[in-house]
Amino acid sequence: MSRKAATSGARPWVIKIGSALLTAEGRGLDRENIRVWVNQMSKIRERGLDLVLVSSGSIAEGMSRLGLRKRPEAIYELQALAAIGQMGLIQVYESCFQAHDTHTAQILLTHEDVAHRGRYLNARSTLRMLLRYGVVPVVNENDTVATHEIRLGDNDTLAGLVANLVEAEMLIILTDQAGLYTADPRKDKTAELVPEGRAGDLALEAMAGEGGALGRGGMRTKLRAAALAARSGTATRIVSGREPDVLIRLHQGEALGTLLKPRSTPVAARKQWLAGSPSVTGTLQLDEGACRVLREAGRSLLAVGVTGVEGAFSRGEIVACVDPNGREIARGVVNYDAEETRKIMGQPSARIAELLGYVDEPELIHRDNLVVTD
Repeated sequence: MSRKAATSGARPWVIKIGSALLTAEGRGLDRENIRVWVNQMSKIRERGLDLVLVSSGSIAEGMSRLGLRKRPEAIYELQALAAIGQMGLIQVYESCFQAHDTHTAQILLTHEDVAHRGRYLNARSTLRMLLRYGVVPVVNENDTVATHEIRLGDNDTLAGLVANLVEAEMLIILTDQAGLYTADPRKDKTAELVPEGRAGDLALEAMAGEGGALGRGGMRTKLRAAALAARSGTATRIVSGREPDVLIRLHQGEALGTLLKPRSTPVAARKQWLAGSPSVTGTLQLDEGACRVLREAGRSLLAVGVTGVEGAFSRGEIVACVDPNGREIARGVVNYDAEETRKIMGQPSARIAELLGYVDEPELIHRDNLVVTD
């Protein structure tokens, strides 16, 4: 039976299912397993928990429908396969959820939708309204038109962004592995499951492997998605989708797979958007003093701490801030364009008027428009 949004006040869960699970390792959509997962989702929804589903599988299903075994490389081929496969994917979800008298809504997003502040807010409002209506949003990347995402994107990252959009309590990544191992268990028999860790821990990335032939993401992208989701205070659990009653058992509090806890309290919604935005148009190289101020004091970035400028960005665009070793430590909305920044870098704020002939802001990036990513 359908129901309106949860009255318990609980934050929603985001559940991501990967291509290897959905397509039975390339043999077409595994309708029986999809039905099993939907049955589990319906049971935990009946207990008052709202869900957003992030689903891979459109390109893989398109490949299956056309009898292709090898993923093409040409963008136009991938776009065509995504269009073909998306039809079958949504039909299956709609049918399975309707069996539980539950409506679904198809949401197709690109990274541009979360990079543009206005579109980000619109997507957030739409998702929240769907949850209020008691609808299950089914989210996928808009592969048919988003060439950048097909080449570089992955639905693990998308799931992390969606977790930010709805400020999820938990991100569940269902995969074909039991969780994160100390090494690739397919190659190293001594590999052990990591039961718990901290999202964003670089030591965990060293343990991660790469993706398979069907999916774009490997364990490393799942760890990065967890770090992204953690910015809204979301915990992530990476777990095998083949585990019996996996979603019900997780909702009951059973410890399955790998739990990645957020390091700190949630950051403001605007800073979540900044941290997750893929549209970085330039880079500012910082000295050690500026890095320390951003990391430890949470202050604005001044021009005096900048040692180099890369890119051709405009005022109001997002730039990355890197330390002397080239590692990104922060990103934010810059108050001066690239040419102006080159003129004032390394100089105190008091000299901006002298160097440019005007002053827009004393800070290169104000702390309200800056988020530490390291």
